[in-house]
Amino acid sequence: MGKYKNWLIAGFLICLAGCAPSAVEVVQVINQPLVVEEPQSSVSPVEAPDPTLSLTVDRFDVDLDRFDGGKMWTFDSPPVEWLAEEYGIDADSAWFARARLGALRFGTNCSASFVSDQGLILTNHHCARESITEVSDEAEHLLEEGFLAATAADERRVPDLYVEQLWEISDVTQRVHGASRIVRGDNERVRARRDKASVIAGELTSAAKMRDSTLRVEVIELYSGERYAAYTYRRYEDVRLVMAPEKRLGYFGGEEDNFTFPRYTLDMAFFRAYDREGNPAVTPEHYKWSSEGANADDAVFVVGNPGSTSRFGSVSQLTFERDYTLVQQVEILRRRVEALQPFIGIDQEGADAFENMWFTASNSLKALSGQLEGLRNDTLIARRSAAEFQIREDLFHSDSLSMRYGSLFQELDELQLSKRAEAGRMAAFTFFGTAVGSRILTRALHGYYYANLQRRGYVDREVLDEIRENALALDDFPAEVDREIIALRLEELLEALGEQDPTMRSILGGLTIDSLAANLVATTALSDSARFADLLDQGFLSSDDPAVPVISALAPLYFTAQQQAESFKNREDLLVAELASLRFALYGTGVPPDASFSLRISDGRVDGYTYNGTRAPAFTTFYGLYDHFYAYRNMSRSWDLPERWRNPPEMFDLSTPLNLVSTNDITGGNSGSPLLNQDLEIVGLVFDGNIESLPNVYIFSDRTARTVSVDVRAILASLQHVYEAERLVEEILAAQ
Repeated sequence: MGKYKNWLIAGFLICLAGCAPSAVEVVQVINQPLVVEEPQSSVSPVEAPDPTLSLTVDRFDVDLDRFDGGKMWTFDSPPVEWLAEEYGIDADSAWFARARLGALRFGTNCSASFVSDQGLILTNHHCARESITEVSDEAEHLLEEGFLAATAADERRVPDLYVEQLWEISDVTQRVHGASRIVRGDNERVRARRDKASVIAGELTSAAKMRDSTLRVEVIELYSGERYAAYTYRRYEDVRLVMAPEKRLGYFGGEEDNFTFPRYTLDMAFFRAYDREGNPAVTPEHYKWSSEGANADDAVFVVGNPGSTSRFGSVSQLTFERDYTLVQQVEILRRRVEALQPFIGIDQEGADAFENMWFTASNSLKALSGQLEGLRNDTLIARRSAAEFQIREDLFHSDSLSMRYGSLFQELDELQLSKRAEAGRMAAFTFFGTAVGSRILTRALHGYYYANLQRRGYVDREVLDEIRENALALDDFPAEVDREIIALRLEELLEALGEQDPTMRSILGGLTIDSLAANLVATTALSDSARFADLLDQGFLSSDDPAVPVISALAPLYFTAQQQAESFKNREDLLVAELASLRFALYGTGVPPDASFSLRISDGRVDGYTYNGTRAPAFTTFYGLYDHFYAYRNMSRSWDLPERWRNPPEMFDLSTPLNLVSTNDITGGNSGSPLLNQDLEIVGLVFDGNIESLPNVYIFSDRTARTVSVDVRAILASLQHVYEAERLVEEILAAQ
């Protein structure tokens, strides 16, 4: 990623110097801007914690577990003693090196692994959806029909897709921390650390490329900034699609079965990495394929890149997320999923891009709803409160730590109050300018930013080119879809700002929301990517396009809200880093850090669980897939099967295990991770967690939370008997 953050994906834009709204605009949007005072140099000793708590479940009624903080172990501090204690495994440095080198980071949001010495890659079908769409010719429907490359020449390169293999790790904590010690001010200190981390990454990347041009270095923040590590990755930028099943297999059960178990889904896809000469990459560091698979109670390990967890902040942060952040996000997504559901399955231009967006929105809605439900469970809050109470109590008994960290929890609590004061106004821009937003408004936001930088004489061509590239990378949506999303956004802005707000009155100009949305879609050039490109080059803001007055009114509000959000975040990041430092002083590195889309290894066992008065088995089979097909195919297309699957060949054993569950600790980003046995052979392909696992983003439990994987025996049987993928099967078996 370049100097410019892709805020289409992140939904967050950091203004460069000179692009901030004026002070007048800030006052108009934020009546009481937060002024964060620097902490005083002398802090009074911490007071003893208050043991009272207004919860249905009292903190003293819950037991703290050794692994409440999770089991997403870093390769910087591998759990050697724990693996020996729990599983009797002598996991030496060579074992962890093999575990690390077979794993991959797949693009910007998934995991994968090498499964042969010829660069063959295994990941999920749902991680491959956009890639499948991108390599489809105009007359093809590969997402629906599936794809199999009969020969190497038939493998299709995916534009801009890359995979990364973690090659080396080094500690750079002192270098990063040193940059912020001489700086005052929250924003300045956070920026100093970020800038220093970027400089270190650049220096180390330059040195690494002297050895190997495919290497690059990323500085990873661990323990909320208490530790920093330089991760050296080998990047493969020529990645080609080899095989993907039909969507009806890769997403069998659809949204109804998402985050559930028992499951019957063949969520797999194969790619291949090529070197810079156009030959299949030579990858001696790969996982072998287990011919026997796993059994119940077997020790299994997930090696992948979990995206994000929030297990080590304060309880006040958690309650803010419960009462504001998640409520707002769930409501925004719910409205879009419901409004756009009728357009699914309609054969029209832009349908594949829209369906991929809808899949992202519906998947996120179910995940965030599960997290919200977990936070509304008093037991979870009580467990986190008990852990915080223990920290406060341990802090109280140390005079030296009390002097340094005495006001920490109070400062975090006060910050949440400041955030609450602005939460309603900021809610109007939740997911604005992101992948689940209107294409027209998102293009307009890019165009506004791009044109303003040019007007102000911004000369960094790399940044400008990256903004333009991201703006033009947006696929077109069907007109009816964009009209619905624009209308939803305008309704949300009206709810947040009020009918008498001058910005809303200016935008609507006496029109109804539906009329404005319809007129905008019908007349703007931004509904078409080619016309938008011309408009960018000619000068978007100086044009008479009807999107210009709309975004010219909205963008200052958006940027101001983002600046306020960034101010809150910077202050919170520093306080949470202090909290991490306190945890280190008290407990050391016995608990792994929160997930950060960096490589982790998680241990667990294959095990079913009790739910709804019954027991979910550890494994499902193809018998269950066909049972669901015959029982539900007339109710929903989600349980329909492609023609080739309706009458499988006689040699296809329906008792073959299809999906399995285990107690490993995962979260979003782990999709596509290999599930390994203790010999580091692949026994499964991680693709989901059950609904009970969603609150694990805040505190880990393996009582009923489970990781859901595709069994390798199902993958191999399908390739052999249904897809007749002999070339692929031979390569996999040769790697055993």
